[in-house]
Amino acid sequence: YTMTDRGTWLAYNNKLDLKILVQGDKNLFNPYQVILVNPERYPTINYNGAKVFSDWLVNTRGQELINSFKLNGKQLFVANANEK
Repeated sequence: YTMTDRGTWLAYNNKLDLKILVQGDKNLFNPYQVILVNPERYPTINYNGAKVFSDWLVNTRGQELINSFKLNGKQLFVANANEK
């Protein structure tokens, strides 16, 4: 048995003779997150650039692009950021 994320599965699907046994279970949820590093603790980082990128990822357009990203015609990610 192998446990993998959707992107890896889709990337190797035609190269391996494997079958999906379980999918969609909430216990298998694998969230990606964006976390900004404290600029006071790490003053040499590009905090402003990271903040712009973070804001873009969670805005409506970023979320649409994440949801529309596909591999072999299949959606890889489900965007679920809540804009504040």
